[in-house]
Amino acid sequence: MQAIAPSSTSTSLKSLFGDHHKPLTRAPKSFNLNHHWNTTRLMVHCISRPDSSNNFAGSEGSVSGSSPTRRADWQSSCAILASKVVSQQQNTDTTNNTEITAVNGHTTLDLVPLGNLPKPLTITDLSPAPLHGSTLRVAYQGVPGAYSEAAAGKAYPNCEAIPCDQFEVAFQAVELWIADRAVLPVENSLGGSIHRNYDLLLRHRLHIVGEVQLPVHHCLLALPGVRKEYLTRVISHPQALSQCEHTLTKMGLNVVREAVDDTAGAAEYVAATNLRDTAAIASARAAELYGMQILADGIQDDSGNVTRFVMLAREPIIPRTDRPFKTSIVFAHDKGTSVLFKVLSAFAFRNITLTKIESRPHRNRPIRLVDDANVGTAKHFEYMFYVDFEASMADVRAQNALAEVQEFTSFLRVLGSYPMDMTPWSPSGSDSI
Repeated sequence: MQAIAPSSTSTSLKSLFGDHHKPLTRAPKSFNLNHHWNTTRLMVHCISRPDSSNNFAGSEGSVSGSSPTRRADWQSSCAILASKVVSQQQNTDTTNNTEITAVNGHTTLDLVPLGNLPKPLTITDLSPAPLHGSTLRVAYQGVPGAYSEAAAGKAYPNCEAIPCDQFEVAFQAVELWIADRAVLPVENSLGGSIHRNYDLLLRHRLHIVGEVQLPVHHCLLALPGVRKEYLTRVISHPQALSQCEHTLTKMGLNVVREAVDDTAGAAEYVAATNLRDTAAIASARAAELYGMQILADGIQDDSGNVTRFVMLAREPIIPRTDRPFKTSIVFAHDKGTSVLFKVLSAFAFRNITLTKIESRPHRNRPIRLVDDANVGTAKHFEYMFYVDFEASMADVRAQNALAEVQEFTSFLRVLGSYPMDMTPWSPSGSDSI
């Protein structure tokens, strides 16, 4: 009779975990995973071998020709041996646990396969915690009272608006996890595209996740008690000045017009420096915030003055087909603008409506030279093209169109596929500020 004693414990463990079981590690203190080891049992195999002193014959583990008494003795011996092995193993575990307690201050050492450990922290868990619980942090360019702040509030109601002094700072705020979103203007119905932000969209790796259109309502602001006749200067953002140019002329104001970084910043500057000969063009909210009076309301030349803002995030959203979506792309080609017709045909063939096309100089190679021995060297300006079209990336038409576009272009990037702003609007609507 031969018994497999504690020395073959590793063999028994292999029967539980396999030959290549997962490495083990210490479980966190908050976990109690003893039940993983309560299921472990030491296997004791009693193997009989034939010899001259008994009638055991045949294969191992079989008994033949033996009396019931001898069989009972053999089984009893196996049971006694098995109980001794278990007892010795429990004593060994107790001794090991005592040593660990003396070192780590724990009564037990809970081991668990790595696959059952809690998921490691990601960078999402390490982002700065909002000051107001789960409030979304939204970066915008300007100071409180800016139109961009109003757009952020319309896009994300009850958000925590974070002012930034430059457009690029707003991009970086999202990339560095200081903000969760950014809301930035990309075009105005009167002033056209904000080229700076189109360039930044290509430079940074943020994704467009939405859009919001904000009617612009300009006001002429001055310090309390100041009359229009006393004004010698009007300051505001360049686009605000151009959007109110004719109205200021009709008002008979003989003033110098100076450009500053933003509309609300102009109001803040006049109030902070107590300039009684200077007015600012800004929103009614800016007048309220900085204690200024409104000399004239709604001074924009065109009542249909709307600015389109895009919402930016670190990760794209999942495109859908159950509501109107818009997709923005940028592309270029090594051989110049001749590819533009083919790209537009890919959308026209599939009845996909384009809502915007914008060209910007290719900064990496702004000029392409073509040498001709007969006429000399031709210099072609190189451009990148920004296109918005009305389709979701979940739409098969859009997928096929971009697959065709990719064949014609040397560079193609999807800036985002996002829901369209379908809120109703009127020039004198309540959305104006």
